[in-house]
Amino acid sequence: MFAKEIYTGTKEDNYGTLTRQLEHLVADEPNRVANLANASALLNQFLDEINWVGFYLLEEEKEELVLGPFQGLPACIRIPLGKGVCGTAAQQGETVVVDNVHEFPGHIACDAASNSEIVLPLRDRERRLIGVLDIDSPRFARFDADDVRGLTGFVEALGSHL
Repeated sequence: MFAKEIYTGTKEDNYGTLTRQLEHLVADEPNRVANLANASALLNQFLDEINWVGFYLLEEEKEELVLGPFQGLPACIRIPLGKGVCGTAAQQGETVVVDNVHEFPGHIACDAASNSEIVLPLRDRERRLIGVLDIDSPRFARFDADDVRGLTGFVEALGSHL
C-alpha cells in the first residue's frame, strides 16, 4: 500500500509511477551503490507499513549475500545462500513472500518488529543474479500479488541500469 497523501490511483498505477521515478533517478548514474541507495530511499518514502527496505548483494565466491544500501535499523551483514528468506530467494532465483516470518523455517530475525517479508531477486542487465531486494513489514500478510507484480517491475527497471 502506498502513502495515501502521495498516491491516489490504483496500486498498479502507483507502482508504475514509482518505477518511472526510479528510472529518472538512475538513468544517467553509472554507480551501482548510488543507484541502490536511491532505490531503497525511494521505496522507503513511498511504501506504507514497512520497517526495513534494502539490498543484499551476492558474493558468489563465498556463496553468501552481503548487506548493501538500505533504510531501517542495522541489519544482518552476511546471509548464506539458502538461509532465511533472503538466502532462499537468492538460491532459488525467485520471489519469496512470507505472510508470517515467525513460521518460516530458518528465518533470520534482524528486526524483532518484522512480521512479514518479501524478497525479490535482483538481476543486472545481462540477467545475472547480483542480489536481492528485501522488504520487511510489522504487519502480517502485508505483501500481495499486486506488490509482487509492482516490485518485480521495479527491480527489473533497476537491474537494467546495473
